[in-house]
Amino acid sequence: MLHLYFAPLEGITTYPYRNLHHKYFGGVDKYFTPFLAPGPEQGMSVKEMRDVLPENNAGVPVVPQILTNRAGDFLLASKKLAEMGYREINLNLGCPSGTVTAKKKGSGFLLYPDDLDRFFDEVFSDASVRNGEFQISVKTRIGKNEVEEWPEIMEVYNRYPISELTVHPRIQKEFYKGVPHLDVFADILKESRNPVVYNGDLFTAEHMKKFREKFPTVENVMIGRGLIRNPALAELIKIEEAGVENAHVCVESETGNKETSSEQTGKTVPMSGNTGGNLMPRIRAFHDEIFEYYRETMSGDRNLLFRMKDLWSYMLEEVPDSEKLAKKIRKSQHVPEYLAAVDEAFAGWERTF
Repeated sequence: MLHLYFAPLEGITTYPYRNLHHKYFGGVDKYFTPFLAPGPEQGMSVKEMRDVLPENNAGVPVVPQILTNRAGDFLLASKKLAEMGYREINLNLGCPSGTVTAKKKGSGFLLYPDDLDRFFDEVFSDASVRNGEFQISVKTRIGKNEVEEWPEIMEVYNRYPISELTVHPRIQKEFYKGVPHLDVFADILKESRNPVVYNGDLFTAEHMKKFREKFPTVENVMIGRGLIRNPALAELIKIEEAGVENAHVCVESETGNKETSSEQTGKTVPMSGNTGGNLMPRIRAFHDEIFEYYRETMSGDRNLLFRMKDLWSYMLEEVPDSEKLAKKIRKSQHVPEYLAAVDEAFAGWERTF
């Protein structure tokens, strides 16, 4: 059975976004938080704590992600998270940001396999980990500067009982450019002693279909930018994967329209010809509720529109004539002109369904 994970994106996939996405769409089995960066004295910041508080994530399957190169800091934060009820903690060894990697964190840590080995040795030797109080998963790239770094990194991972190893098959300096090294990923599937999750460049249901044809044994996949672009993507992938006739039950709505109720996701998927035909009202409602949340919690149009423009920088990839619309959204300085541009964007997007 295919399991889909929502990759974190700093500044976007915080708890309000996760909660609303889970409310409006199905298909996501785990949501990973933007990374928490605990320090040796202050621990997690107030902002980071707010994002992982159980009351802010009720009913949503959330996995906290930690960014650090210090085993003690990782363990301290993990134990606090375990006290909150989290049973999986993810270590970020994939972030390609230069400000992160310069501090020997994220994918910058991969350049030092001996230090990484010592980190894991301390972490997995801790009694709380040995006793199974929480599991440790890892999100990684395949190297810092060269693909050839991977075999030595893989040796380190294979020494430890990592619950899941999520692999983005690019090196740090490639960021998100070029094509993922699927040949390396194929080798990883053969060599890894730990369960493997794939991550990278899956933007449509068709991309997923081709990936599954190439790697039919991979049942755990993480998607990031593709889900920001189209919030309904995981749901559409699950429907395509299972087949509407076999995985869903057709029911009559109160209005008499036929809908598809997914037993797997617990969500309702409106149908009209093709599966995605009536998804647009939900995507619009999702956008509008996010907008209203930030309008109530952020001060001034400038901060509000900055946050929403960041979201549209991804979502416009799905919209025809996106360059023209991007300019309108980007140039909007006040809520009325922003909303007028958004109306135009959604009208164009709806025509593609």
